[in-house]
Amino acid sequence: MAINRYAAREAVFELLFETEFRSDETKEDIFAISTSNREVAPDPYIHNTYFGVLEHLEEIDARINKHSNGWKTARISRVSRSILRLCVYEMLYCREEIPESVSINEAVELCKKFDEEKARPFVNGVLNSVKNEIVGESNG
Repeated sequence: MAINRYAAREAVFELLFETEFRSDETKEDIFAISTSNREVAPDPYIHNTYFGVLEHLEEIDARINKHSNGWKTARISRVSRSILRLCVYEMLYCREEIPESVSINEAVELCKKFDEEKARPFVNGVLNSVKNEIVGESNG
């Protein structure tokens, strides 16, 4: 059964969040165990996005750090950090299939569901700033 994009995005967020606590395991093991335990349907978006975020983590975190007004990713809550990483990855690597505005809107929805209320404007502001930079790069 196909999974809708929001549910798939939520699954990737949960995997990224869980990875924050399991530094002693490989990302392949975390993915295999977590998707099995949660009975996550095999989905190319979930697989590609999870491993894509981790593969490009340094670049993604650099973008977040650049636009988070003095907050380094290490100081951002694990929930916000996982949401930011997912959305920045989508804006950088999934632009052909997912508009930036959709990525940001979905990130804010994840924030509403999983993060503190005060995190929403921070996450939204960082993501809009990153989006403006990415759009500027592609236009210039």
